[in-house]
Amino acid sequence: MKIVTFGELMIRLQPYNYERFVQADHLEFSFGGGEANVAVSLANYGMDAAFVTKLPAHAIGQAAVNSLRRYGVDTSMIVRGGDRIGIYFNEKGASQRGSVCIYDRAHSAIQEATTADFDWDKIFDGVDWFHFTGITPALGPNVVDICREACQAAKAHGVKISCDLNYRGKLWTREQARDAMTELCQYVDVCISNEEDAKDVFGIEAEATDIYAGEINHEGYKSVAKQLADKFGFEKVAITLRESHSASDNGWSAMLFDAKSGEYCFSKKYELRIIDRVGGGDSFGGGLIYALLNGKSTQEAVEFAVAASALKHTIEGDYNMVTVSEVEKLAGGDGSGRIQR
Repeated sequence: MKIVTFGELMIRLQPYNYERFVQADHLEFSFGGGEANVAVSLANYGMDAAFVTKLPAHAIGQAAVNSLRRYGVDTSMIVRGGDRIGIYFNEKGASQRGSVCIYDRAHSAIQEATTADFDWDKIFDGVDWFHFTGITPALGPNVVDICREACQAAKAHGVKISCDLNYRGKLWTREQARDAMTELCQYVDVCISNEEDAKDVFGIEAEATDIYAGEINHEGYKSVAKQLADKFGFEKVAITLRESHSASDNGWSAMLFDAKSGEYCFSKKYELRIIDRVGGGDSFGGGLIYALLNGKSTQEAVEFAVAASALKHTIEGDYNMVTVSEVEKLAGGDGSGRIQR
């Protein structure tokens, strides 16, 4: 089975350890991006995963491509052209100090791409699954057009489509997000959201829940999932549930709703000590896609996805570098990570 993901691959620049930008005199250099992170997860699980984007033909663009090839991602459909790669500067938070993310992605190759850059009929030949996030259409109206054409071609080829809503207020307004995502979500089969995105993008929220007080109301999230499924005809809706105790410690769980059976499955909750939060949602998406493509039940799928994401929070960088057996071991344990004898 083959999966295609589409989005932007960026340079990540970050001070060492937990230094602040204002005190750092050198930065770590790596690559990452929502859909690329999903492709790496799936490749590490042994799946045939391809990433589609547009990157400059210069050496930094090649370094970005190589960062995916290293983990077995198919990069053969990446379009080369344009002048620059988007950059994001990441300052890791700790304890009571939150993380800081600063974007420098204007005029990147993918932001200035056009529909003529991508032959989606060729890209989707023999493909089973397509994944994108709400970050990608946020790059501009032209990228909304590209996403629309991709979704239409995927449907024509019988490809399942998943989308992580991933609202980014630094890239577009709620109104812009609502207009674009309302159109794109009509093509989506599996929707991934979190405790804030459904509200930010579609005005749908769980009642009696305060993520900062650690109060999760299961009935409220059932309502959110059903409203999303009813509105767009989603086959499944996944909602990740993050309880923010501090920048360093979070509660982490999720719910998966199967619209056909009406089944709501909540995962076990993990108490995370965070090493790197970036890519946590993407690792959940990669785990969920793997689980669904491999025939896991609704409960098994959400447990696998949450365990994969819990492990990602312990790994530096955007990419989740874990194996299926590591995820299944955690998912089948008590959630503590302790060796079970």
